[in-house]
Amino acid sequence: MRQPMRHALSATLAACVLALSGCATSGAPATAVETRSTQELLDASTPADWRTPDPANLLYMDLAGGRVVIELAPAFAPEHVANIRTLARGGFWNGLTLYRSQDNFVVQFGDITEEGVPGKPIGSARAKLPAEFDRASAGLAFHALPDADGWSAQAGFVDGFPAARDDRKGAGRTWLAHCYGTLGAGRDMAPDSSNGTELYIVTGQSPRQLDRNITTVGRVLQGMDLLSVLPRGTGPLGFYEDPKQRTPIRRIRLASEVPANERTPLQVLRTDTPLFDAVVESRRNRRDDWYVRPAGHIDLCNISVPVRTPPAG
Repeated sequence: MRQPMRHALSATLAACVLALSGCATSGAPATAVETRSTQELLDASTPADWRTPDPANLLYMDLAGGRVVIELAPAFAPEHVANIRTLARGGFWNGLTLYRSQDNFVVQFGDITEEGVPGKPIGSARAKLPAEFDRASAGLAFHALPDADGWSAQAGFVDGFPAARDDRKGAGRTWLAHCYGTLGAGRDMAPDSSNGTELYIVTGQSPRQLDRNITTVGRVLQGMDLLSVLPRGTGPLGFYEDPKQRTPIRRIRLASEVPANERTPLQVLRTDTPLFDAVVESRRNRRDDWYVRPAGHIDLCNISVPVRTPPAG
């Protein structure tokens, strides 16, 4: 019970600093503490509260309806990410399709072929990779949540990615959580049967049962609205029965390979700051007029990390 109390005090102090108001520091927040909405907290942010993703870790998926921006996570799946970069540079996904949309689950894209029909060449990319379901916790700046997690010993964030870890028996393993917008590498029965050519994006209720059973390689920063509205496939597991129902992919490129004037400028709120703690607290205990009582708890996958277009000037 002590950790949540410490976090509540820490969040209260952070809110006090942001609100520039006095607060009690003896364990319980003073009744005069000013509270702010998530938007008010973000409006009070400083440039240091935001980070600009590395263009070498960004994928642009261009569809007829617009662009989906995906941030890759080489710290968690370095071999898959390296292969995905190679595939993107070779134009592997250009002209392929989103061929699956399963209700309340995922959309999937890549090179779907009929049985016995050769697939698209993968060029210099590797056909075989090891499973990268989790990694050693050492070397990761894990920003933990005080809230209990039903799928791990502890949940939190690593550089903006929702993650979980288990260090209870000295195992020291951390992994990316299957939250809305997570990008994963589809596999067959064998754990090491993924190579990054077939990818899926979570569009439904967070399927955390997949954690540590499949390699997760990133998350969508912008463009989920283009994916979540795709017509649901009527075939088994949401596959489109008619190829005409598939959504064409114009191209998928690394942002680092795109001219600067054609890139999508984005900033992501840092998840290792007092401001982020205050933002999480504003979602954990909603104090909007509509809410009758605060929840006192928040699930990892219910925390949306804010993304914005950099302000002018």
